Amino acid sequence: MSNSADSPRDASGQGRRRWPRPVRLLTAAVFALAGLIFFTSFNTAKGTNIRTDASLLKLSDLIEQRSHANKGLEAGNGSLRSEVDSLAERDSGSTKADEAKLKALRKAAGTQKLKGEALTVTLDDAPPDATASAPGYPEPQPDDLVIHQQDLQAVVNALWQGGADGVRVMDQRLISTSAVRCVGNTLILQGRVYSPPYKVTAVGDPVKLRKAIGASPAIRNYMAYVDAYGLGWKVDEHEAMTLPGYSGTVDLHHAKPVE
Repeated sequence: MSNSADSPRDASGQGRRRWPRPVRLLTAAVFALAGLIFFTSFNTAKGTNIRTDASLLKLSDLIEQRSHANKGLEAGNGSLRSEVDSLAERDSGSTKADEAKLKALRKAAGTQKLKGEALTVTLDDAPPDATASAPGYPEPQPDDLVIHQQDLQAVVNALWQGGADGVRVMDQRLISTSAVRCVGNTLILQGRVYSPPYKVTAVGDPVKLRKAIGASPAIRNYMAYVDAYGLGWKVDEHEAMTLPGYSGTVDLHHAKPVE
């Protein structure tokens, strides 16, 4: 026979029902939620290491990784192209005149090394804390302190107009299908990514190249920002410079209408 402490009753003599305490309900809810999270994580991972999953890497890391991969592929492609060209010359049975014509075409296309006098233009961002250098200039906005696509393109265009035999941006030779594109504060050129300072080198007559640079309205506009906010600008001459041949693909890609 139990005592009243073991079996409390109300006035009617009926036993009182034990209701779950709030602490017990909260504990059960926490364990249930933990189980749900564990199951969801396991189902998502599918046995893989989520911490090292490439899909969770920063976009900048992925871009840098792809850029290095593209650099290696370009080097391999250039080596294979040289081998194919050597085999083609050996087995083609062409005359010396044909070979000379083919060599000239390759030189014009930018796939062969080029050596001669050269000019290098270096562009760089201004210091992030730059201020107006003289009265009358407004305080700079963030866009005023960085190199833009139009600035790089203006230098490339001026060098071509100055009679450049070949142009290299950073470590890549430009060809007729090359596009100088900037996304944010980075340059994307032929599948690879670069950060400032940017170097543009042209083989040609340095006097004519300098004259073309000075005559460019777009570069004169850039020079105003150089004077006002300290954007980087440097021009160097070289008695002899060798530009590498373009080693990427030369296939043209285009869209096709849906039939």
